[in-house]
Amino acid sequence: MKNKNYPLYENAPKITSLTEMLELKAKDRPNETGIRFRKGRKEIVEKTYLDVYREVRRAASWVDKNFDKGSHVAVIGENSYEWLMAYLAVVCTGRVAVPIDKELPAGEVEWLINKADVTKIFISKSYSDLVENLKDLQVMTLDELYKISESENEDFELYKPDKDELASIFFTSGTSGRSKGVMLSHGNIASEINGASAMFDPEGRSTLVVLPFHHTFGLIVATLMAYNYGENLFLNKSLKRIKEDLADSKPDLMMLVPLFVETFYKRLCDGIEKSGQKKRVETGVKVSQALLKVGIDRRRSMFKAIIEFFGGNLKYIICGGAPLNPFYVKEFRKYGVEILNGYGTTECSPCVAINRNYFKKDGSVGQVIDGTEAKTSEDGEVMFKGPVTMQGYYNDPEFTAEALIDGWYMTGDMGYVDEDNFVFLTGRKKNLIILSNGENISPEELEGDLQIDPGVNEVLVYDKDSKIIAEIFPEEDYMGNTEYFNALMEKVNKGRPLYKQIAAVKLRDEEFIKNTTKKIVRYKNIPQE
Repeated sequence: MKNKNYPLYENAPKITSLTEMLELKAKDRPNETGIRFRKGRKEIVEKTYLDVYREVRRAASWVDKNFDKGSHVAVIGENSYEWLMAYLAVVCTGRVAVPIDKELPAGEVEWLINKADVTKIFISKSYSDLVENLKDLQVMTLDELYKISESENEDFELYKPDKDELASIFFTSGTSGRSKGVMLSHGNIASEINGASAMFDPEGRSTLVVLPFHHTFGLIVATLMAYNYGENLFLNKSLKRIKEDLADSKPDLMMLVPLFVETFYKRLCDGIEKSGQKKRVETGVKVSQALLKVGIDRRRSMFKAIIEFFGGNLKYIICGGAPLNPFYVKEFRKYGVEILNGYGTTECSPCVAINRNYFKKDGSVGQVIDGTEAKTSEDGEVMFKGPVTMQGYYNDPEFTAEALIDGWYMTGDMGYVDEDNFVFLTGRKKNLIILSNGENISPEELEGDLQIDPGVNEVLVYDKDSKIIAEIFPEEDYMGNTEYFNALMEKVNKGRPLYKQIAAVKLRDEEFIKNTTKKIVRYKNIPQE
C-alpha cells in the first residue's frame, strides 16, 4: 500500500468502559489466551479472556464489600497480573484507582498518597516498606488480594459507570517540578482505547508489555488497548528478564519509549560488530534497498538473525513518551521493523497522535487520532481538544486553569500541524534557549544530533552566559576522550548558523539525574548561577 491516507481500522470493538471491554472479550473469545506471565524462573502461566473476567469479578466482589463507595485506592508495585487484577477491580466497582510509581522514595510516595486523598492501598510485598509508616491507611498486598478473592463470587456484576465519572488519578512524571494528579474519567480511558486503536492494526497476535503500569502509556495503551485488540499479552515483570521474555513471547508488536529503542539499537550494533558481520549486513542493506525500489521486499528474510534478537516475529514498534530521533526509525526500517512514532501526554489519556501502518511521515509524531482536534497557538504551542482530554488536576484549580483553556489542553510543546493533520514538534516551550541577541534555540534539536553518535550515552544542552553548552555522559569506551567529542561538536556545528552552534562540550563521569521513567530532569542538572 502506498504511503497515503486511508480509512480508519475497525479491528477492535468500540467500548464505553473497561467493564464493557472485559465483558466483550469474555463473550467473544472466552477460550483464547489473553494474558501470559512468568511464575518463578521457568513456569509460564496462561489466562484466557474468560479467566481474566472471572478473576476481576472475584477481586471486585471483595473490594465492593470492604471499601467505601468513592474510595481512592493506590496500586503500587512491579508489573504483574496481580497488579492488573487490583487496578481493574477498583475501577470496575466505581472506586478511583491511583497508580503510584514503585521506584519513588517513601517520602514522595507518602506525599502523592496524601495529595490524592488515598485511603486504601494495594501494594506488592517487595515494596511494602514504602508505606510502612502510613498507619492510618488500610494496606493489603497484591498477593493477599488475589488469594483472598479466590473464594469470592465470580458472577459479581461489575459497575457500569457514566462516562464522566472519575476512574483514575495518574501522576505526571515531574521533570520540571512537583508531580500533578491528572484526573481521567471512564470516558477518557474508553475514548483513548477507541480512538488510538482505529489508527493502527497490530497485524499479529502477540505483544510483550514492558512499560510500567503506573504510567498511562504503559497501562492504557500498551496493555488495555492491546487487550481490547485481542492481543496475547506477555507481561514482563523485570527488565532483567527481557531477553528471556522476548524469546518466550515472540512478540509481533512492542510499545516502547525512546530509551528502549536507543538501547536495543546500540546492542544490535554491538552484536553485529562483535560477530564480524558488519560488512555483510551493510551489503545486505544495499541489496534490500535496491530490491525495494522495484517492489520486492526481502528484508525480513535477509535480516532474519537480527529480527531473532526480538524473538523472531517483531514487525511494529509503537514509540512514545519522549521525542525519538528519526534516525532510529530509518535504521530499524532497514531490517524490516517499522517504528511508528506517536505523541501523548498523561493529560490526554495519553496518546493523541500516531503514525499509521501505511500512512506515516518521518520526523512527525503522527496523525491526530480520531475524535480529537489539534491546532497551535499564536506563539506556536501545540494544543489538543477532545474526549481524551483530562478533567483537570486533582485539587489543583490554578494549574488546571493554566493547562486547560476553553477545553484545549496546552501541551507546552512547540510545533505545527500540517495539512494531513500530522503533528511535528520542535521542542519544549519552557526549554527554549533565548540568547541575549534575541534568537531562540530548541536544545532538543542539538541533543538529538549528538545522541545518535556511538560515543554518547546521555546529553543535555543548555545556555551558559549566552553560550550553548553540550554536557555529555559518554559511553564507557569514550570516557574522558576530549579530542573525540570536540571533533563531534565541530561535526554537529557544520552548516548551522553561528547562533545555533555549540560553543563548548563538557564531559561528565556519572549519569544525569533522572526521574523514574528515565527522563533527564533538566532543572536538577543544569548548573545554576
